[in-house]
Amino acid sequence: MRIRILCVILSLFSSHNIIAQHQSITSIKVKPNYTVSYQGNIADGEKLSDLSWAANSSVACFPATRNQKFSGNHTFYTTTIPKRSEMFIKVIPKNKNHNLSVYAYLVGEQNQQLPPNLNSCITCEADFKWDYKRRGKTQDHTRMVRLNAINNPYKVVIGVVGAEGLTEADFTLQIQLKGGEEVSKVTSKIEATNIVTKGAVTITSGNLMKGSLVPDLSWAANSSVACFPATKNQKFSGNHVVYTTTIPKYSEMFITVIPKNKNHNLSLYAYMVGETNEALPPNLNSCITCEADYKWDRKWRGKTQDHTRKVRLNAINRPYKVVIGVVGAEGLTEADYDVKIEIKRR
Repeated sequence: MRIRILCVILSLFSSHNIIAQHQSITSIKVKPNYTVSYQGNIADGEKLSDLSWAANSSVACFPATRNQKFSGNHTFYTTTIPKRSEMFIKVIPKNKNHNLSVYAYLVGEQNQQLPPNLNSCITCEADFKWDYKRRGKTQDHTRMVRLNAINNPYKVVIGVVGAEGLTEADFTLQIQLKGGEEVSKVTSKIEATNIVTKGAVTITSGNLMKGSLVPDLSWAANSSVACFPATKNQKFSGNHVVYTTTIPKYSEMFITVIPKNKNHNLSLYAYMVGETNEALPPNLNSCITCEADYKWDRKWRGKTQDHTRKVRLNAINRPYKVVIGVVGAEGLTEADYDVKIEIKRR
């Protein structure tokens, strides 16, 4: 009799795992620098009675104290995040009173595991209704998580879940991908114009038309350059006009790019190398320091930004060669501008 009861229990447990592991999952295709939307309802999913996987240290998605936020139906979606990209996943309930939660995790492209049989992942992020207000932050009925990939693409699994046992709710799933473009193997030849600084302030005029596209921007995210992350490549996807100059020892250099048309979106980078270093993007392997400025994607508390871009460099015991890149954002290839170089000696 005991053996029979044990067999029934094991059968039920095994059945639960099979159902969860083979639950339907919807595949969604994303595009670089584009937002796709999908309409869904959590009624198409099912509850997961075992949520211990989420609190496992090799997953670390949400703590067990938040299980009630994920106690309703789970509906699964999958997509791919390309290397050098950021992904913003947003869930918007059709009825603002419906309490939904969301989680998303990265795994290898061939990984077929689904909760509750997920043993580990590269990273997992979750969002749910707060139990209390957070200083300086607000929350509405939507839920959002962010993922990013650097050197490799990954499989993304998204779970849209009903909180507090909710099993039916219409929603819109939005997936925004920033970056992730395929790198062209064709690289234009970059030539630099030398600027001889005169006095404390030097101003030079230019136009992006005199520059070239640099499809391969991987040099900028290289740890030995660290100029800007690959997720910001779209900010540097237009023509690059490159200048060289010299920063004297014991001085600070302030470089400002001022578009003649305030509606033109420009970006700026500047790096320091040895005075005899001739390397230019995309063949820059390392530098002493690199600074970049570009249009913000969101506002920063206590800070403002206009149409100009500005970076600062400094030299202490010896002079350095400075390479300046004035770049069109979002593929811009034509724009008049001024480059202002200000030197302050210490």
